[in-house]
Amino acid sequence: MIRATALLMAASLALTACTGTGEQLGPDGKPLPKLYRISASDSGKIEQRVVEAVNSLRAVRGTAPVVLSPELNQAALIHSRDMALQNRPWHWGSDGSSPLDRAKRAGFAGAFLGENISETYETETETLSAWMNLADTRDVILNPEARYMGFAWFQESSGKIWWTMVTGK
Repeated sequence: MIRATALLMAASLALTACTGTGEQLGPDGKPLPKLYRISASDSGKIEQRVVEAVNSLRAVRGTAPVVLSPELNQAALIHSRDMALQNRPWHWGSDGSSPLDRAKRAGFAGAFLGENISETYETETETLSAWMNLADTRDVILNPEARYMGFAWFQESSGKIWWTMVTGK
């Protein structure tokens, strides 16, 4: 009887070890990313986290910090929504508008400097990191002339997020 119980326990442990973690694996054998869903309570925190991260990156370079501009935030939000409607990440609006046009329309009185965009399922931190890995988008973030920043996103029901960052002086 003890032998049967021991065999049953060993078999049970072996089966437990064989069960997966429930993670889905991609074709590369790595776990698929989890869907990043932005909640209403996260919305205000995201902008603050991004501007703090951007200012930390700028400080390492000895560059002055940027502050969030409500007008540039609005221009970024309009473009994030428009990219989702067009289903393509690019700098031109569906009405033919440029980033400069959108900043002016939103009431930004300063000079437009640059725009970064992204279509992803990743977090704002992962998106900022991806932008920092490319020279042209990194230059927008670290531009020493920049004093203002706008940052916004639009998340589709599928979870896809359209991120936009705009800088100005």
